[in-house]
Amino acid sequence: MKVLVADDDVDIRRLLSRVLVGWGYEPVMASDGAEALEIMRAPDAPQLLVLDLMMPGIDGLEVCRRVRAERAIGPVYIIILTALDDMRNTVEGFKTGADDYIVKPFVPAELKVRIEAGRRIVELQSALSGKVAELQGVVDHVKGLHGILPVCAYCNSVRDESETWKRFDEYLTEQMAVELSHGICPDCAAEHFPQFTKSVKEKKSAAD
Repeated sequence: MKVLVADDDVDIRRLLSRVLVGWGYEPVMASDGAEALEIMRAPDAPQLLVLDLMMPGIDGLEVCRRVRAERAIGPVYIIILTALDDMRNTVEGFKTGADDYIVKPFVPAELKVRIEAGRRIVELQSALSGKVAELQGVVDHVKGLHGILPVCAYCNSVRDESETWKRFDEYLTEQMAVELSHGICPDCAAEHFPQFTKSVKEKKSAAD
C-alpha cells in the first residue's frame, strides 16, 4: 500500500522512506503541501498520509482540509506529524480532517502501529464502499424492472434495453438470474388436454 509522506525536512523524509520500505509499504514523497495535493489528485493516489503540520506555503492543516473536501479522492487515513509546541494546532488538525497524530521526534515502532491501524481502517472503508456500490447496482436494476416493459401483443416477446426482442422466459432468466422450469397450469391442461384431465378427475373421484 502506498503511503504519502509530506515534510519539508529532507532528513525526516529519508527516515520515513527507509522505515516504510522496511515495513512493506510504498512511500511517496512530497516536500510541501502543494506537491502533496498534486499527488493526491492523481489516479491511484495513496490512501495513507503522513503530513508534517508546519510546512511552507500550504501547511498540513490546509492539506487535510482540501483532501477531505475533494470527495473524488476516496477513503484516506491522515496522520499528522507535530512538535510538542504545536499541540494547539494539532487540535485544529483533527477539526480539519486528521485521523491521528504523532509527536516529533517520533519512535518508529509507535508510528508503525499507527500506520497499520490506518491501513486496516482504509481497507474496511474500501470494502464497505464496494458493497454499497454493489447494493446500489442491485437497487438500480430492480428499479429498472419496475418501468414500462415493451411486450409483443401477439407472441408476448419482450424488447430489452438493446432493442432486441426475446422470448419472455429468456428475458426473465437474464434479468433475474433464475432458472425456469416449465409445467402446465390446470386451466391450460383442461383446455388442451381435456381427455387427460377428465380421466384424472374420474380417478380422483373413484379414490374418494
